[in-house]
Amino acid sequence: MTENPIPPYEHERAKKNAFSRFLDGVEWLGNLLPHPVTLFALLALGIVLLSGLFAWMGVAVVDPRPAGANGVAADGMIRAVSLMDGDGVRRIFTGMVDNFTGFAPLGVVLVAMLGVGVAEHSGMLSAAVRSLVLGAPPKLVTVAIVFAGIISNTASEVGYVVLIPLGGAIYYALGRHPLAGMAAAFAGVSGGYSANLLIGTVDPLLAGITEEAAQLIDPGYTVLATANWFFMFASTFLITLIGSWVSLKIVEPQLGTYDKSKSDGTILDDHNLEPLTDKERKGLKWAGIAFAGVLGLMALTLVPEWGILRNPEDGDRMDSPFFDGFVMWIFIFFIAIGYAYGRAAGTMKTDRDIIDAMAKALSSLGLYIVLVFFAAQFVAFFGWTNLGAITAVTGAQFLVDTGMTGPTVFFAFILICAIINLSLGSASAQWAVTAPIFVPMLMLIGYAPETIQAAYRIGDSTTNIITPMMSYFGLILAWATRYQKDLGVGTLIAMMLPYTLFFLTFWSIFFYLWTFVFGLPVGPGSPTFYTP
Repeated sequence: MTENPIPPYEHERAKKNAFSRFLDGVEWLGNLLPHPVTLFALLALGIVLLSGLFAWMGVAVVDPRPAGANGVAADGMIRAVSLMDGDGVRRIFTGMVDNFTGFAPLGVVLVAMLGVGVAEHSGMLSAAVRSLVLGAPPKLVTVAIVFAGIISNTASEVGYVVLIPLGGAIYYALGRHPLAGMAAAFAGVSGGYSANLLIGTVDPLLAGITEEAAQLIDPGYTVLATANWFFMFASTFLITLIGSWVSLKIVEPQLGTYDKSKSDGTILDDHNLEPLTDKERKGLKWAGIAFAGVLGLMALTLVPEWGILRNPEDGDRMDSPFFDGFVMWIFIFFIAIGYAYGRAAGTMKTDRDIIDAMAKALSSLGLYIVLVFFAAQFVAFFGWTNLGAITAVTGAQFLVDTGMTGPTVFFAFILICAIINLSLGSASAQWAVTAPIFVPMLMLIGYAPETIQAAYRIGDSTTNIITPMMSYFGLILAWATRYQKDLGVGTLIAMMLPYTLFFLTFWSIFFYLWTFVFGLPVGPGSPTFYTP
């Protein structure tokens, strides 16, 4: 009687190295935490209690923003605000519903999923995945997923809503661990958030904040939206390379062979391993036609001078309703290609089929919606109490106190930005608070605002994937639990931690070499140094 062969990844799991044991420890410690919903509820309660303590102690920091700026107190201080007094309790009770319904990712996810549900339940996504990946070299699939994740940042939230769950589906179709596919996509979308071949929606936003901070030192200084384009363009290939290597050499072997019994059973379909039928090929052909039609419509609203979705004030294409409302394009895109596929393949015939598909898609988000309710309260409380801003300013002040002036100061700067990002997840919110400290400080020791901004973006991006404060962390967790019902926060953080460590290390070194060894500009017309 012959024994069953041991799967290849089990051999690697049997030979645990120190790093693997470290990740196991992180996972074990993280999974000691309660269910994510309970965790966010406890965190929200903890913020309320801490706010009362810190307000009673008079905790405050000097606000780095100029006097008279929006949100700056008359005395120029950021003080801890209590939620345990009468005003705080009333604010909690009256703001709870608005916190939930106003939580930015919730609306984006629900609207996008209405469209994605049509494409999924028509069978289009399954057919498209099978046509793309079955028989493809596994390593190239991983590279393509990481690269696509980075590029998806041009279209704002599309990577979180579409690409990350699709990464899991692609890996499952190939007979690989679906969580490894989700991890590769998550690393590209969020860990490499600031890298891209194109200028994205975040570029003009950050440039505007940097310019305001720079003008505290030099009132006439301007920062363009393309300030970091050269460096971010090159970083796309670096992050793709590192993300793919970490996926193939660390994350996937660490996960081992996938056990289907751990899934919820509703998203795993062995049909994913079958070749396409003639009807499916016909459906994909018509989906392709619909795809081209939507792209043409998008171009008509943005490219011509009279494009209705360009900025109505100055005609700008980047800072425009086109990108501000990109979730609507996701909605239209997936309904169009999903229904075109369904009509041609015979899986959709009437409007009722579309409605049923939308309803099924939203029904799968029950856990996410529950989690969002408590996460939204925590995030709102954190902002109301000023604890996030106080944490950011305190961390920034530490860098000031070190007294470093050489280029190596950027290693400390990037690390501090990465740490601050763990508690203040929004790129623009964090930079709005810390830029008035970092930009003037580093300008005064001789570095240009464009260079400072490029370094900040490294720190901000690399810890997105390990902090529950990142807006879409709950969504990723909800998707992952569909493949592994007992998945905890610790498992997700341990899975993504290698990407953070490698991205942070090698991206920082790359920045140092690019800027101070090879003397290359971070963007067109962007100086490296500044003369006060």
